[in-house]
Amino acid sequence: MKVSVLGCGRWGSFIAWYQATVLKNEVVSWGPEGDYSYEVLKNTGKNEYVALDKSITLTCDLKFAVESADVIIISISSQGLRGFMQKIIKYNVKDKPFVLCMKGIEESTGKRLSEVLVESGICSDKIAVWVGPGHIQAFTQGIPNCMVIDSSNENLKRNLADSFKSNLIRFYYGNDLIGTEIGAAAKNVLGIAAGLLDGSGYVSLKGPLMARGAHEVGRLIEAMGGKFNSAYGLAHLGDYETTLFSEYSHNRKYGEMMAHGAKFEKLAEGVMTAKAMKQLGDAHGVELPITNAVYEGCFLSHAFESGDGAQNCMNIILKLFDRQTKSEF
Repeated sequence: MKVSVLGCGRWGSFIAWYQATVLKNEVVSWGPEGDYSYEVLKNTGKNEYVALDKSITLTCDLKFAVESADVIIISISSQGLRGFMQKIIKYNVKDKPFVLCMKGIEESTGKRLSEVLVESGICSDKIAVWVGPGHIQAFTQGIPNCMVIDSSNENLKRNLADSFKSNLIRFYYGNDLIGTEIGAAAKNVLGIAAGLLDGSGYVSLKGPLMARGAHEVGRLIEAMGGKFNSAYGLAHLGDYETTLFSEYSHNRKYGEMMAHGAKFEKLAEGVMTAKAMKQLGDAHGVELPITNAVYEGCFLSHAFESGDGAQNCMNIILKLFDRQTKSEF
């Protein structure tokens, strides 16, 4: 199988490594010329996460990357997907399956990422998403995990999951594309919340955060037409549990540093996802107290002012305790 991975950052470089090293597929890894991640791989053949197998073709030629592929995998910042697709659709990709290895919601529209592809001209039957738990640092040490591939196309979903499985990643077939995408994106928001608890000294609240966070996300999924229980699957709760205690999670680290009044400079998709989820909650009439607390911490508070971070984050968290008593379920 010829697989092209578009995006050679942290996750993109791992996917290329996995496809070539573990699955023995013919792999093209694409990155834009001049981009830091691409230039590091071009000049050294590795980054801080993986060393690219010599069989991988590294290129900045987008036309070559997409037109030579049997399967196109995209792993870039979710907020840049719509603009990126305008470049891709200029080429002969009509019959190519696309796999989104990304977790996010388009902030400007509230659209799921598969919807962004459809609006860009890609047929829904050609779109799948690949999400779930796992950190690169663990995978490259040979530590296995479970993940999900979902699609509105049953055959595509099954073919990809069966083709991509290995002793390193056990795949499950997803059965709720809305729930899979929203759950995966929301995991990053809850990851920031976990970091806020770590940084503020409220570590014992991580258990309630897991339980109430999944319940909150499930209500949003259901309001959007998905299945409530999807929030308790691998795409959300399973992935979130991995994030909750991980030293490798960018989103958890972002929240922890916020509580210390500092900014984590690497990409944390949960920041813009919190904004998008708040807008979705308002639009669908769903109360999202934890999401709104993260949104406030990221956009409205003085959490990044030196010396004020911990107190501001504590105040945001404690507001949740002022809410009216209600039944758990």
